[in-house]
Amino acid sequence: MNPQAEELNKIIQSQNPSVFELLSEKGKAIFFPKKGILGQTAAAKGKKINATIGTANEDDGSVMTLKSLEDQINISKSFAFPYAPSFGRPDLRDKWKSMIYEKNPSLEGIEISQPVISNALTHGLSMAAYMFVNSGDEVIVPDLFWGNYNLILSNAYGSTFKKFTFFKDQGMDLDAFKNVLASGSKRKILLLNFPNNPSGYTPTVEEMKQVVQIIKECAEAGNKLTIITDDAYFGLVYEDGIEMQSPFAYLANLHENVLAVKIDGATKEDYVWGFRVGFITYGIKGGTEELYTALAAKTAGAVRGNISNACNLTQSLLLKAFESENYADEKKEKYDILQERYIKLKEVLYSKDYSDCFEVLPFNSGYFMCLKLTDDLDGEAIRNILLDKYDTGIINMAGVIRLAFSATPLALIEELVSNIYSACKDYRNQK
Repeated sequence: MNPQAEELNKIIQSQNPSVFELLSEKGKAIFFPKKGILGQTAAAKGKKINATIGTANEDDGSVMTLKSLEDQINISKSFAFPYAPSFGRPDLRDKWKSMIYEKNPSLEGIEISQPVISNALTHGLSMAAYMFVNSGDEVIVPDLFWGNYNLILSNAYGSTFKKFTFFKDQGMDLDAFKNVLASGSKRKILLLNFPNNPSGYTPTVEEMKQVVQIIKECAEAGNKLTIITDDAYFGLVYEDGIEMQSPFAYLANLHENVLAVKIDGATKEDYVWGFRVGFITYGIKGGTEELYTALAAKTAGAVRGNISNACNLTQSLLLKAFESENYADEKKEKYDILQERYIKLKEVLYSKDYSDCFEVLPFNSGYFMCLKLTDDLDGEAIRNILLDKYDTGIINMAGVIRLAFSATPLALIEELVSNIYSACKDYRNQK
């Protein structure tokens, strides 16, 4: 093992042995190189002659660019064209950390790590898996989860999924959640995604309290847990009484055996799907600066070895937006549009009885909601009927239809539901 990895491992072991046990074999072996090219480049920064870094500069020392590209960008070329650090831009990391505290008031007074910037959430989840998932590990997920977890966790890292039933009686099945946590090995990996993709469900305030209590009891029983919170749709909650904070806010100081790993970013929150800027943040009870610095270094090492660094231009653009005096108002305007669509869809779905064709699964947040088809209906056949006859696209997931109301104009929501119901009837008439 590289001595730099061993040095980080010793720091983690001295600060919290449980965290070291939670690391995967790759996580134990990874490090951010302080020596070699990066270290020597850092030592040469500011020198009259700097022949270290693999970029090209003009004779005046400014970054070399193509004017045809530079003219397209209304931002200083120094914020757009050079490499960003593998950790991410320091100013954006500072800003996002402060925003995490603003959005999650329960974190007040709790020390969390400085975020490491990833190439959005998919890459952030992959880097979390690099750090904590060994081949053959079980990852606990609800039975409704984002399909890309298969590629990120199973295909890439060899994990298997241990599923629990998500819903019971129009709410979260807390008994199923408790039972799945109580079984299996003492080293556990749990993935929480609220608002949930595909269902668009976030636990109520009371349900979240019970989720946290179940996790605490699991840790007190001697289990060691890595809990990854996929917060892709953070903040998009449309009902009163629904938990507004990330689970991370309650887990970051819950127990010395619970390492909370927050994966979030601007993609869905700030409507910049192609910017590809995400964040990886750690929290654990008693977490120290030394522990968090070591975890961040390992994470940045994984990023360095995977993509080198996330895009500097989009990081810089986001920072400018976050510092704009209009940012909060602009974000509220888009939230209001999504909430209006949510309200309309809920009104349409509950305005009549559709139970002969589908059940409306609980939803209260995010971009999506789901309809569970009756057993006699074929979701794939209905999807094709909708495409061919009704000019309508939906996602079929083995008897569950996912609707993205985030992408459906308000004026077309009633037609969307009507088309789905009609397609179900058409399928039965064809049989």
